[in-house]
Amino acid sequence: MTSLPLSELIGSTVIDASGAPSGRVREVALAPQEDRDRISSFIVKTKSGNRLLPYSSVSRVDEQIHATSQVSDWPAANGSEGLFLLERDLLDQQVIDVHGRKVVRVNDVDLQIESITDAGRDHAILRVQSVDIGIRGALRRLLRGLAPRAALHKLVDRIPPRTIPWSFVDLIETDPSRRIKLKISHEGIAKLHPADIADIVEELAPAEREAVFETLDENVAAETLEEVEPKVQKAIVESLDSDRAADIVEEMDPDAAADLLADLPQDRTEQILVNMEPEASQEVVELLEHREETAAGRMTTEFLALPVTASVENAIGVMREFEGGIESVSTIYLVDSHGTLAGAVPLVKLVLAEPSTPLLSLTQEPLVSTREETNDREVAELFDKYNLLTLPVVDEHSRLKGVITSDDVITMLRSKL
Repeated sequence: MTSLPLSELIGSTVIDASGAPSGRVREVALAPQEDRDRISSFIVKTKSGNRLLPYSSVSRVDEQIHATSQVSDWPAANGSEGLFLLERDLLDQQVIDVHGRKVVRVNDVDLQIESITDAGRDHAILRVQSVDIGIRGALRRLLRGLAPRAALHKLVDRIPPRTIPWSFVDLIETDPSRRIKLKISHEGIAKLHPADIADIVEELAPAEREAVFETLDENVAAETLEEVEPKVQKAIVESLDSDRAADIVEEMDPDAAADLLADLPQDRTEQILVNMEPEASQEVVELLEHREETAAGRMTTEFLALPVTASVENAIGVMREFEGGIESVSTIYLVDSHGTLAGAVPLVKLVLAEPSTPLLSLTQEPLVSTREETNDREVAELFDKYNLLTLPVVDEHSRLKGVITSDDVITMLRSKL
């Protein structure tokens, strides 16, 4: 197997079955719906116009392309429907390096040549091996045609390569119809931690951010949106249609969703709320009534609360069905028949207790809580003083209304830096 840079392949002479030069390579194409790696065809510039040379008609690739058919057999290349063209769609474009968790610009593409024999006939298979993001690729393109190939190779070989394997590359396509036809889905980026996806998204242009969020699963998109800077967060939601925005906001923690919607124009907020499920919409609406700089404005309404008569077994059963954020599971709260906060049980105590153990016997002291109108400074002081993971928020009658988590406090403190 040998490697060949795209910059050297573009412009190469194509020799047809008669042995005569027939044209030059204008583009190298993938058909992602069939194979994401394997080159499917060349677009060749000939005297009679652009023609499509299928890779099934190529016997050998070296400094030239050797075809097994006549140029007259190649169909006219009237369009690129369903094709991903390496020079047009990849060179100089921003792509996502899912391994390095960053956005990079492509300077060249490294192709790998494989020669195989099938039914007594020689064939050349050409695959995309990696993208070049370093100076080597830039120099090859800059000096192409200006320096002899041997001299150019000698120069670039002295420079350490900076490449990304093709399997680590996520493409960005802003046109929804092309995303579908080319099967671009951002599966690689979806496997990253939401905080890493957020860092990547913040590096992209607005249209590219929208393209990524349009293809991410709602849960991943929601977790990522919570990690994005508020200004970017707002821009992303405003760029999406109301149905898509509502699907994502529904999956966010209610407090984060309320903070986001509070920053949007009122008509936009109303559009999103109308498209959300009634229960999720109601939770967010209730939180929107509170000022952001208060405990009620910081709290989430997704938490675990059980009657004072509950046991460890009851708690485990409720945890199995809980769909809220993982931060809210660190403490289980106990309430009486009026919803009054009566105790807090750390999750770690459940691990060591028998299933029949009453939760009331496992409560920690002191029982720390705060009122809805408590300001940010006092909330932070309570977390610091008692080393809290969660802080229950109660109303004037000591009824449990919500919970502030440590990540909420970290977000709040970062916003004040």
